[in-house]
Amino acid sequence: MDVFETGGATLVALLATDAWVQARAGVVALWRQFRPVQADEVTLALDETREEVLAARECGDTQGEAVLVRDWERRLRRILGEDPAVAEHLRRLLVEVDGSLPEAERPTLGPVFHTRVSGHGRSYTAGRDQHITER
Repeated sequence: MDVFETGGATLVALLATDAWVQARAGVVALWRQFRPVQADEVTLALDETREEVLAARECGDTQGEAVLVRDWERRLRRILGEDPAVAEHLRRLLVEVDGSLPEAERPTLGPVFHTRVSGHGRSYTAGRDQHITER
């Protein structure tokens, strides 16, 4: 599985673990290198995200956590779009931080689906109910 496909989810999950300080420092360093003007803003955003993800997990708010994941996916996509070198830095960071945790503390990200369609094929993937009516 490519870390970039789940970069936002991995980051948000790591912020809810004992490795959050390391994850935060690595992401801030990434921003300082590629978008230095926004590094302080990202530092605050990571701190807020940690508080929000912990609160969401405490009350079982999976939708709230999903919103945080989408927010970080958007941020990562933007910085990645500006400089492809960001991708390798991000991948190494997330693998390193995740790997530093004991197996029992590593974040679980749920299933990842990969679909390839060719020709006139169709693919339908859903995390929950799905109703398809084709005529």
